[in-house]
Amino acid sequence: MSSPSLRCTAFSGPQRIASGELRHVAMKAKQAFDLHPDRPVLVFDDADARTIEVPLELPAADLLRLLAQPQLSAGTEAAPAPRKPGRPKLGVVAREITLLPRHWDWLAAQPGGASVALRRLVEDARKVSAGEDRRRAAQEATYRFMQAMAGDAPGFEDASRALFAGDVTRFEEQVARWADDVRDHALWLATDAFAG
Repeated sequence: MSSPSLRCTAFSGPQRIASGELRHVAMKAKQAFDLHPDRPVLVFDDADARTIEVPLELPAADLLRLLAQPQLSAGTEAAPAPRKPGRPKLGVVAREITLLPRHWDWLAAQPGGASVALRRLVEDARKVSAGEDRRRAAQEATYRFMQAMAGDAPGFEDASRALFAGDVTRFEEQVARWADDVRDHALWLATDAFAG
């Protein structure tokens, strides 16, 4: 299961039942599940709208214990991992990339070598495409949520088309027919999809 402090939102059927940290939302989801076991309860990560698997069939005490478990206790050390290439203490991870010989030649001629040049190129590209990346991530998150919560709702196909076309007016028209909480959450997720 994800980190207990992860920000998320839970739905019982079309009704939003909780938003906040996973540790709190999971308990509200458990209550809703126990109250209406025939109604689907879904918990979504607020960042990307992926569903979070919460074992709602567990007794509440066991779910609380599971949520309270730290990833690694403060006084406990994990077994040392085998040394990997790169500089793991700095967060540098070595992975394989393939380039044409002329690309390697150009990289080798750059000040600081290939790694420095590649990092600089990636950072420059991230700055240039940050807005577009944010828009695309919002579209994907919104679509993921819509598919899970309103995949068979009237206007789903048109809302999806409007979302990816950047047509906010048409999108709002289509989701207006949905359950209030589903509509509001879809609109909230789509905020960056229509920005700029």
